[in-house]
Amino acid sequence: MDIKFHSAVIITQDIDKMKPFYTEVLCQEVAFDFGGCIAFKSGLSLWQLDEAHIIAQKTGSTFHKSGNRNFELCFETDDFETVVSSIEQKGLEYLHKVQEENWGQQTIRFYDPEKNLIEVGETLDCFIKRFYKAGMTVENIAKRTSVPVDYIKNCLKKTSL
Repeated sequence: MDIKFHSAVIITQDIDKMKPFYTEVLCQEVAFDFGGCIAFKSGLSLWQLDEAHIIAQKTGSTFHKSGNRNFELCFETDDFETVVSSIEQKGLEYLHKVQEENWGQQTIRFYDPEKNLIEVGETLDCFIKRFYKAGMTVENIAKRTSVPVDYIKNCLKKTSL
């Protein structure tokens, strides 16, 4: 049996409000826009359900207003500072501003217009290089991040610092 992950779907109350958030704030490119269903090239989709949809019929609702407290959409970038600067100009509601996770990755978390939690963080290679530029040895980076030494060496080899 072969089952492959296809996409994540956010069921939305107002697709016209959500679409610009994902295209303008998070720079997601639309692959298909069928009105009530928008599929982004990244694999994320937005659906605005009507009452005839099987999900709405089975759950008794086309939308739950509280957002999803057990789900986070994670995005990564090699250009973290630029992305954070852009995000900070959007007037968003934050869970937290920039922080460094235990493993060293810098992240920022905020909510989309319907209170779904969004994370934007540095890529693994980005924070490995940041630690190396700050003077950490490969071994210390491995200890701090739990990333294998061979991965760190390959990461540092493929770019000029």
